[in-house]
Amino acid sequence: MRIFTSILLLFSIFSIQAQDREITLDYYLPADVNYNADIPTPQEVIGFVPGEWHVSHDRLLMYMNKLAEASPRIQVENRGFTYEGRPLILLTISSEENLSNIEKIRNQHVSLVEENSESLDTGEMPSVINQGFSIHGNEASGSNAALLYAYYLAAAEGDEIEEVLDNTIILLDPSFNPDGLQRFAYWANTNKSENINPDPQDREYSEVWPGGRTNHYWFDMNRDWLPVQLPESQARISTFHKWYPNILTDHHEMGSNSTFFFQPGIPSRTHPLTPKMNQDLTREIGTYHANAFDEIGSLYYTEENYDDFYYGKGSTFPDINGSIGILFEQGSSRGHAQETDNGILTFPFTIRNQFTAALSTLEAAQNMRKELLDYQRNFFKNARSSAESGAYAFGNTKDPVSAYKLAEILKRHQIEVYEPGEDFKENNINFKKGSSYIVPKNQRQHRLVKAMFEKRTSFQDSLFYDISAWTFPLAFNLDFTEDASMKNAGNKIDELSFPSPELPEESEYAYLLNWNNYMAPKALNIILEKGLRAKVAMDDFSLDGTKYGYGTIMIPVQNQKLDKTALFEYLKEISKESGVEISAIQTGMTKGINLGSNQFRALQPQKVAIIVGGAITPYDAGEIWHLFDQRYNMKITKLDVNELDRADLSRYTDIILPAAWGSGIDKDFAPKIKEWTKNGGTIIAYRNAVNWMKKNEFIDFKTKENEMTAEDVSFGERGDFRGAQVIGGAIFEAKLDRSHPIAFGYKDDKIAMFRNTTIFIEEDEQSYNNPIQYTEKPLLSGYISKPNLDSIANTVPFKHKSLGRGEVMLFTDNTNFRAFWYGTNKLLMNAIFFGDEM
Repeated sequence: MRIFTSILLLFSIFSIQAQDREITLDYYLPADVNYNADIPTPQEVIGFVPGEWHVSHDRLLMYMNKLAEASPRIQVENRGFTYEGRPLILLTISSEENLSNIEKIRNQHVSLVEENSESLDTGEMPSVINQGFSIHGNEASGSNAALLYAYYLAAAEGDEIEEVLDNTIILLDPSFNPDGLQRFAYWANTNKSENINPDPQDREYSEVWPGGRTNHYWFDMNRDWLPVQLPESQARISTFHKWYPNILTDHHEMGSNSTFFFQPGIPSRTHPLTPKMNQDLTREIGTYHANAFDEIGSLYYTEENYDDFYYGKGSTFPDINGSIGILFEQGSSRGHAQETDNGILTFPFTIRNQFTAALSTLEAAQNMRKELLDYQRNFFKNARSSAESGAYAFGNTKDPVSAYKLAEILKRHQIEVYEPGEDFKENNINFKKGSSYIVPKNQRQHRLVKAMFEKRTSFQDSLFYDISAWTFPLAFNLDFTEDASMKNAGNKIDELSFPSPELPEESEYAYLLNWNNYMAPKALNIILEKGLRAKVAMDDFSLDGTKYGYGTIMIPVQNQKLDKTALFEYLKEISKESGVEISAIQTGMTKGINLGSNQFRALQPQKVAIIVGGAITPYDAGEIWHLFDQRYNMKITKLDVNELDRADLSRYTDIILPAAWGSGIDKDFAPKIKEWTKNGGTIIAYRNAVNWMKKNEFIDFKTKENEMTAEDVSFGERGDFRGAQVIGGAIFEAKLDRSHPIAFGYKDDKIAMFRNTTIFIEEDEQSYNNPIQYTEKPLLSGYISKPNLDSIANTVPFKHKSLGRGEVMLFTDNTNFRAFWYGTNKLLMNAIFFGDEM
């Protein structure tokens, strides 16, 4: 049997080699079409037929630009740059006549989503499709297929393609994730053998950390369509709202043993705000994919595994915006060829399937053109007619920056936002002009606003492919009401302005920095890095009727490295740059603690490191790196777990240990970290890393455990039963002890925490050791099973203990989730700057 298997494998390898040498464009392209010889083929520009090698982003870019030069059917534009400086290009493809009138066509198309669009004749309008590839850079068959698809659209000749181009505007994004694609292409190509080896254990199929899936800061960009925090996302969302395409496709890969998936997903997991007609159209489009795959003999499936619930994914975001989002998932070769349950899966085969799906989408858009355009018009018409009167209002009287950051997201989504005409009060909440915003319910984007602001705790299904809640005002820790009146609205905001605090006057005595502001850590870090003295207030106090809370930062004028005038100018510039209020104080005689009190504790510059690599989750590590580097302009050292034995840890005041994949973190470096902690370091662990801390005796704690017994659950239902106990991502209410340093800078005694773990740490018997504690009924939004909901009540998501001269801190929750959970970012900053005071 082994000999027979070996012969089969050897034959397969020879087949792979032969296919790799002999592959031509004929393998991919429709055979009954003539192609314009004046249009360069991919191999004439990049040096190989797609599938022989993995295309790097620079070669992909080169080819797309060459096509645009050669073909009158293509226009190319650069919409910005990635963090690594790679262009974010978009190809607009249509007939030459359409492209000569493209702005007129765009304006007419966008008019469909506006009021009074009934007079537009959709029978005479082209449909618009936005086709995007490889948002996960190591799912590379998509971007490699984009080479062939762009060539086909540029070079194909005949009445059929002419008719398609006359009736369709194609917005082609060949690489949603240029940085990740480049990283993966380098890996796959540098590990490719002349004699391709499909052994899954070959190095080619096991990328080094963090892999090519993510962008520069290790974000999964297919979760950022709604938060829009990354430059790549901002470019594609701008394109979406500029055009409002009828179909948006998102080409992915999945596990190698899978075949090919296209939507719809599991029907019971569709978000309730998505119209039924959306799913009906998605299903009809699916018939075109099925016919195309039947024709080439490729296996496929639909309405399994994936869902249409979280609107932050590329295939679901269009559904709440009047479009049809389509997810494609191709079983991945993760290199050039790999053994699978379905036989040898070659890279060219995966490319051909992606190319086929792009063509079937084009056919559907052509044949369903009027149906899609009418649906889009009716979607927005119905949204307006179903909108309630009144408005939403959100803000934070002590933190205008967080409110501004949410308003910034809304504006990126073309949502109407107003400033208050004056200060007002609603539902016993104060909204202040300059730190609050009003969003009318009766507007074109009514459904999108509702999807972003709603709290939802009841669901048709108990399983979710992604998170079940994302309520934005909770994520930003903002005061919020759904019952505001538009009578409180002032001017509509066309261009947002970053909040500008009143700049300080010159002081002879001291300055006070408001720690409530989201950007306060950035301001404090600048001050400390400059070598200036600063202290933190361990109690509240007041002066001239103004109350200063726990965590207020005091910068004395005397005994500084800058004279008083230079200090004044420096702090004024910091205030202007960061948006943080810094007040001049002329006396130390305050009510409560005085400025000379020992309750003001001296602060030191912090040198922070984060452990990365190995089993560490790139997402969690990247969110923290991004927070430090992009938000707060703070240096953070990335220590690779494999280099820890040689690292000089004495250079750092704080080390952050993010969550880990699978079985967790290697314990070999535990003694070294523990010794560093005992000598005065602060170790901060997140999510399942807290279990590693307990196992290695940094800290001890008790957890609540659920012993689940399956009753009346069949074998076929066992997966759903287990999945229902997962907290995929929901929002919970916790109490804050604002006198504790971990809670400094928070205005209220409640906070919304995002949670996607089932680690329930029991409260400490000493109440002052529970500065953050879930309430008795903590669920604010999202899904959680009844047993888990019972378990989470009154548990604590934060734990602290001294170890020798150092500090150990645990967070069971991700306080930096996907770069948009602004409301809990300060918890980490408090742990960094004030850890010694706990």
